[in-house]
Amino acid sequence: MKQRIESSETRQFKAIFPSTLNANETLFGGQAMQWMDEVAYITATRFTRQRMFTVNTENIRFLKTISPGSFVEVVGRVEKAGPVKLTVQVEIYMEEMYGEKREKAVEGAFVFAALDDENRPRRISYPIGITTH
Repeated sequence: MKQRIESSETRQFKAIFPSTLNANETLFGGQAMQWMDEVAYITATRFTRQRMFTVNTENIRFLKTISPGSFVEVVGRVEKAGPVKLTVQVEIYMEEMYGEKREKAVEGAFVFAALDDENRPRRISYPIGITTH
């Protein structure tokens, strides 16, 4: 299980450009959530190798504002694997583009379920050797 979690961890980097800013000249929260959902989806799919869909988001917290002139790293990691649902923890780290400062800016959990060929929910069938908890 530990190896599968490590190998499915997903990281994406983004530069903060004007098109992603809100009226306060900081990263638009909806943009951050879109990036988080995308990384969570990729993580869930890499972990299960099945068709997954977002069921719920939990405890999304905006800890720091993200300003232009910075990069963000969006990191997804499986937190809990159950027979019906999979939870992926996602964090966004902000770092200065021309400096050394780096800090966590956003965090949250995304809950996924598997889909069958008719787009109906189904039990998650994990690879051999993976036990759920």
